[in-house]
Amino acid sequence: MRAVSLLFHDVYASDPFESGFRSPAADRYKLSVPHFEAQLAGLGKAPALLTFDDGGVSYYTLVADRLEALGLRGHCFVSTDFIGERGFMSAAQIRELDSRGHVFGTHSASHPARFSALTAARMRDEWTGSRRRLEDVLGRAVIIGSVPGGYFSRDVARAAADTGLRTLFTSEPTTQPCIVDACTLIGRFTIRHGHPCDMARQFASASPWARCRAWIGWNAKALVKPVLGSSYARFADWLLEPARSEHHG
Repeated sequence: MRAVSLLFHDVYASDPFESGFRSPAADRYKLSVPHFEAQLAGLGKAPALLTFDDGGVSYYTLVADRLEALGLRGHCFVSTDFIGERGFMSAAQIRELDSRGHVFGTHSASHPARFSALTAARMRDEWTGSRRRLEDVLGRAVIIGSVPGGYFSRDVARAAADTGLRTLFTSEPTTQPCIVDACTLIGRFTIRHGHPCDMARQFASASPWARCRAWIGWNAKALVKPVLGSSYARFADWLLEPARSEHHG
């Protein structure tokens, strides 16, 4: 069975704002510690590559130890403009986790709201600037990355390849890699707040219903995002605001 790539974001002890980007839309990808532990426990020995986007500090404070206790290491993709900022890992923390066997890659520099809407030059600037910053932190070449916000197009992949990235993770829920120019594209299945605690296991064990539902949802969003444009994030925030208010009530 081909290993499935799973996409996580931040993990929190008591409040989603502890780590990563601070908005209701971002919160829908954040898991509480018990929920995250349940997802890991459910995986068992199912083949899966665990990836984490954004570079939130919870990867250092909450995630890495839990992975290591199971003999696992993760792939962490960092939005490098936020290194050392509130809620994000510092350069020292990244270096320490790198020495412990975790794999780091770029998640762009500034995490643009709509990456695929940028000009080719801006895309290349984002990839190049992020790679250089992360290479300065790690002291070696960085050739892997992930697309911020799920806004992917072939131009995004071409820009990544032009700047030296050789593997690019997307948010498309598929296990079939493909190649654009010299860059291998790998899809991922996203684990979100509100998912069943065995969602990771369902994806990793090739549950046809779980994977089909993820594929349909992803393609539906792919149709809606271009229509709403920059309003998509605000629309998602608005939908989730009542839920967040209840969480803090």
